[in-house]
Amino acid sequence: MHRPVVMGRRGLVTSAHPLASQAGLDMLKQGGSAVDAAIAVNAVLGVTEPHMCGVGGDLLLLVYSADTRSVTFLNASGRASRHATMEAVRERGYESIPFRGALGVTVPGCVDGWARAWQRFGRLPWAALFQPAIAYAREGFPVSHDLSAWIARTQEVLAGATPLSATFLPGGRVPAPGDVLVQGDLAATLETIASQGREGFYRGPIAAAIASTVQREGSFLCEEDLETYRSQWREPIATTYRGYTVCVTGDNSQGIAALIGLNVLEGFDLAGWGRDDPRTHHYAIEAMKRALLERDRYVADPEYVEIPVERLLSKEYAAECRAALERGVPTALPGGDPRGDTVAFSVVDAEGNVVSGIQSVYGAFGSGLVAEGTGIVLHNRGAYFSLDPGHPNRLEPGKRPFHTLMASLVLRAGRPVLAFGTMGADGQPQTTLQVISNIVDHGMSVQDAIEAPRWLQGRMFIDEAESCLQLEGRFAPTLVETLERWGHHLRVLPDWAYQMGHAQGILIADSGVLMGGADPRGDGYAMGW
Repeated sequence: MHRPVVMGRRGLVTSAHPLASQAGLDMLKQGGSAVDAAIAVNAVLGVTEPHMCGVGGDLLLLVYSADTRSVTFLNASGRASRHATMEAVRERGYESIPFRGALGVTVPGCVDGWARAWQRFGRLPWAALFQPAIAYAREGFPVSHDLSAWIARTQEVLAGATPLSATFLPGGRVPAPGDVLVQGDLAATLETIASQGREGFYRGPIAAAIASTVQREGSFLCEEDLETYRSQWREPIATTYRGYTVCVTGDNSQGIAALIGLNVLEGFDLAGWGRDDPRTHHYAIEAMKRALLERDRYVADPEYVEIPVERLLSKEYAAECRAALERGVPTALPGGDPRGDTVAFSVVDAEGNVVSGIQSVYGAFGSGLVAEGTGIVLHNRGAYFSLDPGHPNRLEPGKRPFHTLMASLVLRAGRPVLAFGTMGADGQPQTTLQVISNIVDHGMSVQDAIEAPRWLQGRMFIDEAESCLQLEGRFAPTLVETLERWGHHLRVLPDWAYQMGHAQGILIADSGVLMGGADPRGDGYAMGW
């Protein structure tokens, strides 16, 4: 399954689908910025990866500006309705928010995020960014083997929702690879966004359709929630790792977990041990267990709870964690959720501007609801809210839910060297840690670092009582046996398991040459010029 590293000097795009990467590269060739290309990429992904992402979901971006030589973080994650309370949900007979359905729908933040990023960093006309996506939605695109498989996996969900089944189960069957999938309602929605901007989504007929659809199904979300929504520019959070600065998305994003894990690992001689040494993986796994426990303890919307970021990212705290690991102090197994479905994309333009983006509707096909007449698959990110009053991620009016979405950008001496992201719910910080270590500690190319066999700590299925360590089958049997002897509860998956997520990244060499990597576990593709 090995793919070559894709290289370019004037621009490079890598994303979860070749048609999206091609659209982004076309924008760069027209003189567009990295942000222009990223928006075009994301819009096409919402058409070609409709189970993973789209305008009905949320967006997080890291943007490096070559002019200011700084990294900024755009948090376009949506908020709960101003009318949503734990008491109101319980009054409807729920002890937790259902994974599917209207109660998990929060304001979709993606389109506002696009608009805010374009206003600050865009160069091409707004409407031009959406023409490829509109064409693929209206005229259709070829269904990939991966999309066909995902539709088959979620056939039960699709069959129970008429708008979804009409589009994604045409004639009552799963589209075969090579079938052409048309999404006419979504094309009209994208045309409205192209012609009217963000206002065409958050006000007027589209906003009314979103609100009325979810309200009929029991949601508190209203048109005013959509009208008043605004994404936010924030500072990323960061740590250092062996001379590199690793920036990730903060706030209600789980990005901090990857940084905690890297801080702990920094004290171990991974390069000296080598990637095939069981100690390399054992300590990385244990570091991530600790990081995920801290994530679960603290991470939520910082407008509503206090997150002790400075303490969690201190090297002193990392040393305490490392000492506990070396003493063999066991770490409890974090829960894990395998159901997050997401797309990652990275772009570098000719001026050296960089975007690392991540976008999602959360579960495969999100809430299972389509806003009537719009083709918009609405996300279910609000299903992450807790109804426990003592939980940091408890449901509160206007609050943003905890987000598994995270993006990363690595710098050295203030210069970007790696833009990276991956799908995979709780696997996102785990894959981020593994790929960064593969590159920094073991000298791998970005493509080899993505293709290398991965592990994932968490439950395979959400209703499993016990979390386990899942490993791809390509790990050496002796390494697997050693990890099991050291107390890890293991499950070996296929060699190229989709559960390990689909990662994409761009490495920027000292020469300025751009090197793109895309994950063969999915439809990812890198293109440069």
